Amino acid sequence: MNYPRQRITLITLGVDDLDRAKTFYKGLGWVPAEEVEGMACFQLHGQALMLFGRAELAKDQGREGAHLGTGAVTLCQNFDSRADVDAAFAEALAAGASSLKAPEAVFWGGYSGYYTDPDGHVWEVAHNPFWPLAADGSLTLPAPE
Repeated sequence: MNYPRQRITLITLGVDDLDRAKTFYKGLGWVPAEEVEGMACFQLHGQALMLFGRAELAKDQGREGAHLGTGAVTLCQNFDSRADVDAAFAEALAAGASSLKAPEAVFWGGYSGYYTDPDGHVWEVAHNPFWPLAADGSLTLPAPE
């Protein structure tokens, strides 16, 4: 890794009603950069914001059936490779994080795992082969077709 460790590339918000959430953000003037079944992504400056169904988010975190309250947020760091994801996950555990789901191949074609910091905030470490990272580790979503 040749980019800063202190960074966030993707912020995921768990929502009860995806259409209602997309309507709200569009009402703020935000334009989705990517929309697929069950999720919508908005490009931020050097980051992206994803809206994801709350129940589906709990399942993806390895906590199916968990009640994710109004603070249902997953902070994510994306990496260039699966090996970098594994290294970041191990580093977090060594620093005192608790494992929710070890990194594994996931349904959307990438590789990810989840942990919580000592205060219970959920972090995802991921490799997304569809979203290349810049040399500084920043993420810019591909332009809509």
